[in-house]
Amino acid sequence: MNYEIREMVPTDEVRVLEIFQQGIDGKMATFDTELPSAGAWNDSYLNDCRWVVENENSLVVGWCALKPTSKRACFSGVAEVSIYFDENYREKGLGTLLLKKLILDSENHGYWTLQSNIFTDNESSIRFHQKNGFRIVGERKNVGQLDGVWKDVIMMEKRSERVGI
Repeated sequence: MNYEIREMVPTDEVRVLEIFQQGIDGKMATFDTELPSAGAWNDSYLNDCRWVVENENSLVVGWCALKPTSKRACFSGVAEVSIYFDENYREKGLGTLLLKKLILDSENHGYWTLQSNIFTDNESSIRFHQKNGFRIVGERKNVGQLDGVWKDVIMMEKRSERVGI
């Protein structure tokens, strides 16, 4: 099967939110319990570095985007990674291709640190990020609740090799 990585466009928002809903339903990828509106989703992500992967039928099967970690100018080069795939397209190596594209694009846009906060029980996501150059920088215990249950997260980061720091 052939796949294409391309920039996300506004007409992708319905499919992006469908895939995000799968992540919410799976309870392994996000603290979110309700799907945001398209406007709220769009407002929470940076305008740069938004990518989708689509199959040979032009169906979006995965996406990635960056969220700012702070409004302070001194942290303008730090962003949080979101990467989600349709449940039927996971474990096919597409995530690595998409994340590598995001990393290169983020460096071209001047980001010096990408971070991810991953539930400690999401071992496959932790391994995936490690495989793609992220390192564990810490663990946050009981950082938030999901459906009334306290969850821990592993904090991971990837520092840019190109930005010159």
